Amino acid sequence: METNNKFRKSERLCRRKLISELFISGRSFYSYPFRLIWMPVDASIPRPAQMAVSVGKRQFRKAITRNLLKRRIKEAYRKHKQELYLTLLEHDVRIVFMIIYTSSAILGYREIEDKIILILRRLKDEIARSEKAV
Repeated sequence: METNNKFRKSERLCRRKLISELFISGRSFYSYPFRLIWMPVDASIPRPAQMAVSVGKRQFRKAITRNLLKRRIKEAYRKHKQELYLTLLEHDVRIVFMIIYTSSAILGYREIEDKIILILRRLKDEIARSEKAV
C-alpha cells in the first residue's frame, strides 16, 4: 500500500453503471452537512475505495461555488483516507461511495474537514459491522 496521500484517477468513481447501482442498492446515512451512500463491490475496482462528490445545483446556482465545495471535500478526504483504507484492507472489502453535500450554506474548510473525519469513522464502523454480520 502506498503511503502518499494522492487522490488518483483510479480512486474516483466515474462509471455510470456503478453510480446508478449505488443509488438503487447502496446503504446510506446522514451526518450534517453530508449524506453518504456506499456499497461493497467485487474486486473489479483497482483501489480499496472509489468515491464521488456531489453538490446540488439547487442550493448553489453558480458553478464556481459548487466547485469550491467539491475541492474542499476532496482535499479533506485525500488527507484522511488512509484510516479508511486500512480498515478496508483488513476486512478485504472494496467499496464505492458518494458524498453528497446537503447544506445550503458555504462551510469553511476546517468545518468540512471535521465533518469528513466523522463520516469516514462512521463508514469504517458500518463496514466492520456489515462484515461481522456476514
